[in-house]
Amino acid sequence: MKTQIISFLLLLSMATSYSQNVEKTMIRLPDTGQNQSYTNTFGEDNDFNIYMPYFTINGNGTVTDTITGLMWQQGDGGEMTIENAQTYCANLSLGGYTDWRLPNAHESFSILNHQNANPAMNTTVFPATQAEYWWTSDRQFNDSSKVWVTNAGGGIGNHPKAETISAGGTKKFHARAVRDITAPVMVPNHYTDNGNGSITDNLTQLVWQKVPFADSLSWEQALSYADTLTLAASSDWRLPNIKELQSINDERRINPSLNNTFFSVSAPGKYWSSTTLPNQTTKAWYLNTQFGITTYDQKTVKHYILCVRGNQVPTGKDEKYVKTLAIYPNPFTSSIYVKNRQENDHMELLNANGQILYSGVDIEKENLSYLPAGLYILKITGKSNISFKLLKEE
Repeated sequence: MKTQIISFLLLLSMATSYSQNVEKTMIRLPDTGQNQSYTNTFGEDNDFNIYMPYFTINGNGTVTDTITGLMWQQGDGGEMTIENAQTYCANLSLGGYTDWRLPNAHESFSILNHQNANPAMNTTVFPATQAEYWWTSDRQFNDSSKVWVTNAGGGIGNHPKAETISAGGTKKFHARAVRDITAPVMVPNHYTDNGNGSITDNLTQLVWQKVPFADSLSWEQALSYADTLTLAASSDWRLPNIKELQSINDERRINPSLNNTFFSVSAPGKYWSSTTLPNQTTKAWYLNTQFGITTYDQKTVKHYILCVRGNQVPTGKDEKYVKTLAIYPNPFTSSIYVKNRQENDHMELLNANGQILYSGVDIEKENLSYLPAGLYILKITGKSNISFKLLKEE
């Protein structure tokens, strides 16, 4: 009996979650949208497609993000103070809805597109405005005069609320409202310590390296380190893209702004992402955990590394992945064709929630026009063993 109790306690110590209720408003964390390559070193942002952004324009001044499940105001409300932004969103009636609100920092960052610059947005979905920044509902920890804002360049930072024109400043801070299509859920534990050098984020299902690499590296070196890392019996680690990296920032903390109950960090640091600055391609994005801002630096500069795994589907650039397979058209409307697959390969088509919609060996014969617009995953197993992210258009 005593041996059983000791074994049970050892199991508990291997995977630790502390009570830390957190609200989950986004179903999934979307990809950055970066689709161009900027290096021959494997592991950059473009080498993985992770819930590619896909928006539905509703035709009533609103946009639905099919990845996060949030609905957005398509335009923005123009320049205003933070106080007026909160009132504006709370009083907004748009698209037949009145439950609009100001987004939090992570929600606002989720709609940025890091393949584009100034604005770092999909302007087909969100028409360009005069905004330099967009307000969020989050204030800086211990300083309510500063507010977290996303910016047209693709970053996020803590700015004095007096900087906007309406408050006597010189910059243009705008408001864009968001609403929950479905009620947010409470996740009882934000993180789980897996007891093997890794941490699971229960909001995104990403698995993180618990202890950052001790040395600082250049961006290219960081890509190589992450791609060759073996940790927690896994070898599919990678350098996180900037949205993934920003997703673990905790606006309630500073110096460092990571939850150091789980991550083994005691001081602020600068951590490389795999995302390149598209209009200055010698630079890449990083997270500074003094407060949690995202900004960029020359790729030759040395910063720290915090690796991640999970949710990724490789694009096939590296030799380790199948190069010959091709799926077309993508986006598709009614049919999918698979080029150069093996005769006995088995195929499964899944929606973004993991529900299997087709299972067989001849998906080319299927009429898929009945499927709603959104993100789908085609898994091919057999000799090939690869997955593809596909977009369905109306």
